[in-house]
Amino acid sequence: MKIGYDAKRIVRNGTGLGNYGRTLVNDLAKHEGIDLHLYAPDEGRADLRTQVLPGVNWHFARSKPGLYSGQTPGLWRTWGIVKDLRRDGIQLYHGLSGELPIGIRKSGIRSVVTIHDLIFLRHPEYYHWIDTKIYTWKFRQTLREADHIIAISQCTRRDIIELGHVDPARISLIYQSCAPRFTQGGRNDVQSDCTSFLTPCVKRYILSVGSIEERKNVLLAVKALHWLPEDVGLIVVGRPTKYTDVVRRYIEDNGLTPRVSILHGITDEELPALYAGAEAFVYPSRYEGFGIPIIEAINCGLPVVACTGSCLEEAGGPDSLYVDPDDAEAMAAAIRRVLRGANGREQRIVKSQEYIRRFEGRDVASQVIDLYRSLL
Repeated sequence: MKIGYDAKRIVRNGTGLGNYGRTLVNDLAKHEGIDLHLYAPDEGRADLRTQVLPGVNWHFARSKPGLYSGQTPGLWRTWGIVKDLRRDGIQLYHGLSGELPIGIRKSGIRSVVTIHDLIFLRHPEYYHWIDTKIYTWKFRQTLREADHIIAISQCTRRDIIELGHVDPARISLIYQSCAPRFTQGGRNDVQSDCTSFLTPCVKRYILSVGSIEERKNVLLAVKALHWLPEDVGLIVVGRPTKYTDVVRRYIEDNGLTPRVSILHGITDEELPALYAGAEAFVYPSRYEGFGIPIIEAINCGLPVVACTGSCLEEAGGPDSLYVDPDDAEAMAAAIRRVLRGANGREQRIVKSQEYIRRFEGRDVASQVIDLYRSLL
């Protein structure tokens, strides 16, 4: 099978959609009988591009000189790429980040699109109104082009059916997996790697990973510190936004500066170490398409506390804990139940790791390949 992929996020995005694309392509490349062509408007970042593991059955394909390349990579992805796909003999094209090029259905090339979430429709208050209009137009256009849709969670599948008025038969639920670097390997060696991120008063820490934006609601985890032992700190890892200033002001106004570290620009090597050195993981987001950091945390041997209201129970399973996204005291109580020494902590970790085996890469890749074959 000769399969094309939208690789823009693979070579440009260090988190989220980029991680999804890189992990899936690496897992697919381990299977025989599939020839992967990764289409990107430029070479992107070398550190991300080289995370796609060496192999004989995949190739990077950049835009060629012409109307839809060079200075207009967005136009190439939207229109010009179809010509390149036909030239290269691509049988099926997979849009990895919720988009498909216009005209792919008319071209005769089969298409699959992965839709991660419809937060811009479910909660437009978290977006600029112009962005909401653009994302909505792209979503409607993609529905017209797609032969089949992959939803990464049952929550996203329900949203596509309800908000997109899509026949359920056109949607397959195929979960995403996390990168293999998030394992328990090296837990005994990484504690020293994290000490530089901690203040002297903090002897142990809980971790939160994700863009520091209003929807992610990390302020809830900060507020929970009021009810936690004073030697417990919080490390927040994520891309800063305007909401980060709100979080920082609360930290300063409430005397929590020594207990909270906000980090960004963390490397791929440092992040698993931060997971491994933590006592627990918190993910207080109000709404997600899936919540891959939860899987990363459980893979690294951490118990998880997350919030109700979207799909996080689906990611973390029945042995993680979930609280209302506006209840800081409940968040603190749940965290106390999973700190080291808490009754049942180790059992929660073991059962959660059993639960997330359904998200292992080889199984996910096999489901995607089976879908490709059914369409071809």
